[in-house]
Amino acid sequence: VDNDRRDLDMNSKDVDVEKMTRFVRMNELRLVTEYNPVTAIGVMQSSLQLHLLLITDKMSPKHPKRMRGYRAAAELFKGKILFILVDSNLKSNERTVSFFKLKKSQLPALAIFHSPDEEQDVLTLDEVSVERVQDFCNSFLQ
Repeated sequence: VDNDRRDLDMNSKDVDVEKMTRFVRMNELRLVTEYNPVTAIGVMQSSLQLHLLLITDKMSPKHPKRMRGYRAAAELFKGKILFILVDSNLKSNERTVSFFKLKKSQLPALAIFHSPDEEQDVLTLDEVSVERVQDFCNSFLQ
């Protein structure tokens, strides 16, 4: 995942089917999955029912810095929340942006979505820091 190798210690006596399955599930997805028509089906069929979307302009000069903070926060919630990047410049993503009742002038924004009951929350922001993402996720989880 994300060119970062993770190993499960198979010499440990406490490795069972459940621990191995959890290890594979946690490491099968990228820390941040870019949402587009190709990945949409996989995102919707993910075993993780809580999705955090960073809706932003990938062409912005601030994009690399935003992604560093977003990826670092994704590491903290691996296996709990699916982190998704939505490029606001793609025409195919306009419906996603409007689903969260956002306008281009309100971006970048974080949108969290619980798929079984469609509960959601939105946070508009200027800077994507680990702390802001973590606080937003924790408040929604509570």
